[in-house]
Amino acid sequence: MSESVQRLRITFGADGPLRYVSHLDLMRVWERVCKRARLPLSQSRGFSPRPKIALAAPLAVGMTSECELLDLLLDRTVAVDDALTRLNAQLTPGLTIYAVTQSQLKQPSLQSMLRAATYEVELSDPRPADEWRAAIAQLLAAESIPWSHQRGRETKEYDLRPLVLDLTLIRVVADRATLAMHLRNDERGAGRPEQVVRALGAANEPDRIHRTALELAEPIKLKRSA
Repeated sequence: MSESVQRLRITFGADGPLRYVSHLDLMRVWERVCKRARLPLSQSRGFSPRPKIALAAPLAVGMTSECELLDLLLDRTVAVDDALTRLNAQLTPGLTIYAVTQSQLKQPSLQSMLRAATYEVELSDPRPADEWRAAIAQLLAAESIPWSHQRGRETKEYDLRPLVLDLTLIRVVADRATLAMHLRNDERGAGRPEQVVRALGAANEPDRIHRTALELAEPIKLKRSA
């Protein structure tokens, strides 16, 4: 294992072909990008050392994003501007870097600091705006929303309501609704936009789920690159 001397935090977007890439494959994409950029990544211990790369939250297949957070641990110091230049030269289609900043070396992982995520969700639905607003008001007023989720052979039962922090109708145009969802995402549970849509009585699955913000327990100051 190489000793880490620097932590770089990357804010990036994923779109286009990366919409259909799994979390593990996205990690492999970043490993290849960093390798081609010749960044001195620290390595983990064990028989199969891995580069120390960590994402804040998995991005589900089919989703896009403009706010993903990635930490890189380096065993040699690299100037932030130099790292940004190197990475931008090696990006695969669908990846966009918005910022690279130097973060404190010793701190909790991104995943442990994650508290919530915000999404913009679009779907086809014939309901007018007033019916959408009524459904949203009813959901937010509910004390509990019993829910079950099938994953493979396992059925998980839980309360959906605490996972929905806020919910807003952005617009309804030509039988298409666009919603803003602020959902909990921490060690106790993560809200899923497609489940919230079903809880609102929609018959169709979302056509587009776009993550717009990640909320951490500790505030971070990010300056977007020009």
